[in-house]
Amino acid sequence: MSTLDVARRELGLVVLYLNKAEARDKICRTIQYGSKFVSKGEAGTAQNVEKSTALARKVFRLFKFVNDLHALISPTAPGTPLPIVLLGKSKNALLSTFLFLDQIVWLHRSGIYKVRERSFYLDIISS
Repeated sequence: MSTLDVARRELGLVVLYLNKAEARDKICRTIQYGSKFVSKGEAGTAQNVEKSTALARKVFRLFKFVNDLHALISPTAPGTPLPIVLLGKSKNALLSTFLFLDQIVWLHRSGIYKVRERSFYLDIISS
């Protein structure tokens, strides 16, 4: 096998890896936490990179709550002890809820979803 064939094969594996949203999220996470470490909380380029990648990572988690929702409603393997089943189902419920609410936060921060004025809610409560 020639070096060109080896390079093609390795590059093909990298392409397969990068085609997954989970992989891109991990790369962004590495950049985000690396920038946070480098910036030490001080204003500058590294902190700007950390903040922008934090928002960018939210896009990779769009509709990820569906995976945990599916696992929540799927039957468990027969013979699994009840405490393990309850622990697994509660993990799926909590993670699915977190990811769903995280999408609402992302929609608000990106400006897609606007929160109504607080007076609207006060009008409802007072009536």
